[in-house]
Amino acid sequence: MDFLLPADQMAMLLWGLRTTVLLFTVAWVGAFALAVILVTVRATEYRPCRWIVDAFVAYHRNVPLLVQVMFWYFGMPEILPEGIRFWLYDHNAEFSLAAIALALGSSAYQAEDIRSGLRAIPATQFEAARALGCNYLQTMRFIVVPQALRISLPPLVGRALLLFKNTSVAMAIGVAELTYRTREIENMTFKTFTVFGIATVLYLLGTFALMGLGAWLERRTTPGRKERRHA
Repeated sequence: MDFLLPADQMAMLLWGLRTTVLLFTVAWVGAFALAVILVTVRATEYRPCRWIVDAFVAYHRNVPLLVQVMFWYFGMPEILPEGIRFWLYDHNAEFSLAAIALALGSSAYQAEDIRSGLRAIPATQFEAARALGCNYLQTMRFIVVPQALRISLPPLVGRALLLFKNTSVAMAIGVAELTYRTREIENMTFKTFTVFGIATVLYLLGTFALMGLGAWLERRTTPGRKERRHA
């Protein structure tokens, strides 16, 4: 694409895309793991546990993501010991804290999606598991949660797409992801249309890749799909 941008500037954009993908991957893995934990805790019969999860979900669903990212970057380090704070600032604190904020924010939405899938599972599944001698954690891990994840796959793919696009919020605290690099090159060259056009294409490629992965997972996890297709 030298006819659009010089090679060094294209390299900057591709490096920004690499940072975006890495930030998305770290945040998504953390968000998904935390969402499963939140759903498992929320499904217990202990009200204090449900109240804590409800408060967590309500906070992250109602506070703007940009505020959450800035809170983690500017606010949280202030309550840490000085040694840990300086260590963070010396080891790419922007990336780490942005990943934490994005993971926490996305986990609240993913937990609600998985919870919706959980509600679609008949109560007889729980009763059958208990009759077989499974405890609560075994029932959730081996029987209930896998089914809930399969049911919740379409909205979870949508959340992944949203998280991928929301990584651009991290530019507010100096994470050199794709949008940050785009603005940087635009300020140097004033080629607004060209630079943002290329960035748009790169974002589209990323989202299309996630959509393709989601479609593949849905085909792999939907029972009887192959049989219906060949019928």
